[in-house]
Amino acid sequence: MTVFPYDQFAKDYLKELLSPLGEVETSRDIAAEVREIDVWFAPRAQPTSATSLGLLGRLAATAAIFEPYRNALDLEDVRNCMGKLFDVFAFLARQARRNNASVQEKDLPHLWIISPTASESLLKGFGATLDVDNWGSGVYFLHPHLKTGIVVVHQLPRTPETLWLRLLGKGKVQQQAIDELVAIPENDPVKGVVLELLNNLKAILEVNQNLEPEEQDLIMRLSPIYEQRLAEATQKGIEQGIQQGIERGIERGIERGIERGIEQGLRQGQRIFVENLLRAKFGELDDELRGIIEPFLALSSTEFNTLLLQLSALSRAELLARFN
Repeated sequence: MTVFPYDQFAKDYLKELLSPLGEVETSRDIAAEVREIDVWFAPRAQPTSATSLGLLGRLAATAAIFEPYRNALDLEDVRNCMGKLFDVFAFLARQARRNNASVQEKDLPHLWIISPTASESLLKGFGATLDVDNWGSGVYFLHPHLKTGIVVVHQLPRTPETLWLRLLGKGKVQQQAIDELVAIPENDPVKGVVLELLNNLKAILEVNQNLEPEEQDLIMRLSPIYEQRLAEATQKGIEQGIQQGIERGIERGIERGIERGIEQGLRQGQRIFVENLLRAKFGELDDELRGIIEPFLALSSTEFNTLLLQLSALSRAELLARFN
């Protein structure tokens, strides 16, 4: 199982969804013996409504640490997460003492461990219990002073309120959630962000070899979504190009304006396509990578297609050398 792409996807996903509600940090180091927190969340003093995020928004009602897992939790995973939580408590207490103050219980973050599944024996061993009346199924709480909850994604009810957490599941649960995401109206701002992150995950998985059947199924489910978004981006580019061409080309004639607009639109669609591929393979684009986009687009059709097929095997240095 290629865990790292999913780990990065989960961090980016939670950061994008929670940023409107407060301050979000990913991969934050704490303590002398460095432990890395996946997602640290602090709500704003004047919180934004989180109702659009359903159950995830409820988890983010107070300061929180989110630790998402791709595979089922084991004993060591839970203990490691709780170790991070206690390190945070100690860190906040030291900060308060330096300021001649004390930490209020309400200001301590709550730990939310998110896992696709968890065994009954594991949950029982930690004294995890449900509060179905207030939280429904799938959300377990440890003893109050531990300030820890375990979200078992595959036990969550299939409702709109749980959608944003079920997208962090795996297999059929995640694919069902993707189907529901696609059905959301296009004007939903969160939908576009999540689809972009899923498409980036797809591109990263395609670069890897020896994919498991579950990962191949995920790629197959995401492929038509990616193709549709690429077609929409290209069409949007064409329409914008036509409009720009018409506006700029009136003096030169309507016919030339339309031709130029179509050319610009096609080029803009290709640019979006190349940028997404480079971003999926190398992360955020720096000046060097942005500098090869124009030469990339200037290749002949044969060279362009050949380089696309070779891209997954090329390192950053090899790709830059190709254009230098």
